[in-house]
Amino acid sequence: MSGNGADGTAAGKRPNEQLGSWFVRSGWSKGELARQVNRRARQMGAHHISTDTSRVRRWLDGEQPREPIPRILSELFSERFGSVVAIEDLGLRTAHQTPSVSGVDLPWAGPQTVALLSEFSRSDLMLARRGFLGSSLQIAAGPALIEPMQRWLVPTPAADVPAPLAEERRGHRLSPLELDLLESTTAMFRQWDAQCGGGLRRKAVVGQLHEVTDLLQESQRPELAERLFRCAAELAELAGWMSYDVGLQPTAQKYFVLALHAAKEAGDKPLGSYILSSMSRQMIHLGRPDDALELIHLAQYGSRDCATPRTQSMLYALEARAYANMGQPAKCRRAVRMAEDTFADAGLDGEPDPDWIRFFSEAELNGENSHSYRDLAYVAGRSPTYASLAEPVMERAVELFAKDTERQRSYALNLVGMATVHLLKREPEQSVVLAEQALGIARKVRSERLNNRLRKTVDTAARDFGHVAEVVQLTDRLTALLPETAEAV
Repeated sequence: MSGNGADGTAAGKRPNEQLGSWFVRSGWSKGELARQVNRRARQMGAHHISTDTSRVRRWLDGEQPREPIPRILSELFSERFGSVVAIEDLGLRTAHQTPSVSGVDLPWAGPQTVALLSEFSRSDLMLARRGFLGSSLQIAAGPALIEPMQRWLVPTPAADVPAPLAEERRGHRLSPLELDLLESTTAMFRQWDAQCGGGLRRKAVVGQLHEVTDLLQESQRPELAERLFRCAAELAELAGWMSYDVGLQPTAQKYFVLALHAAKEAGDKPLGSYILSSMSRQMIHLGRPDDALELIHLAQYGSRDCATPRTQSMLYALEARAYANMGQPAKCRRAVRMAEDTFADAGLDGEPDPDWIRFFSEAELNGENSHSYRDLAYVAGRSPTYASLAEPVMERAVELFAKDTERQRSYALNLVGMATVHLLKREPEQSVVLAEQALGIARKVRSERLNNRLRKTVDTAARDFGHVAEVVQLTDRLTALLPETAEAV
């Protein structure tokens, strides 16, 4: 019975109308859903799960499956519809979770932040199989996410910030030179992520984060403890970004939240705004542009007096993405102009940019703005006007990324973006050429986010232009060369 993830109760069941509604709208057959559940369970190490069509029928008839089946179903339907479909939305029960493992409303205090970072990174290292740790988590959205994050701006009483953090513990006192090496290692990890995707070095980043939390539990001089908190914040954000890149959405959000807490302890508001921007990108990806906009406005408000022009430009660009996905073209275009104008000031004041924002180049600016116009085109019912606005900006992004050998994932993502623009303009042959280029890069990097965008674009091409020979050939090549077997590490 446990092998099928069922709770074994049979009497008194009523049909699960909520699950049935999502199932019907998905267009899946019972067999297809069963196969997807089994595949996801294998990816997360739950090899005891063996679901079939009769088991899916029982769920629809009201049987309550055991964990991790509800989490798997939530993830599958969320991915299918491009927005968060919670376990409760499916009419399923969720297991009780302790506050230290679930949720995002955490204490804003140094010792608790260190303890939670240590606990979460250790659990991730011990259960480092795709989705296994994420199966004990759930994505927060709406007020449950926004309200706790607003406390980022609330001043912490001085008495709540011990200096040093743990005076009673004796251990390794870090030297400035050792801390320099830790910070340079973080920058190296960030470069590896840009080159190779989040799937290649995620465990290494989590391991480094866990080591930093150990150091934070020792007695350190206040100025070094502050730098250590900044290092922990950067590593946690990067661990979250890599988790997001390989499809571990609840895990990614947990790391982002912990990173924001660490940034607050470091007193680094620009870094906090950057972490909030990563959370905003995730919300756009999950079909929650209203939440994304709230997070971006919180980032802008919190860092308006201290962020460099490059950081402010990035925040405006993401504000435009959120407005685009909300179907507000005037506000979107205004934010695009602000992003462009502010970027023109980058570096002019002589103030050096932190390493974490140096990725935001002219290529990234054009990529973000072109995707805003592309998203507007989709929201406006495949508007050719917005597709035409996106095309030259996307072409410039692709041109610039083609020259940057260290940002292959971004290059491929913008190739896919350009392919979608050509589909909007009903030019499938041109779209196939770009998708083929992206496929070549996707086979070399470890990014499930890139793979999924490529699959979705090719699926759209096959649906709209299935009669075109080039589209048929690309569909076959994608199936053969990019099977859905990627696992996070």
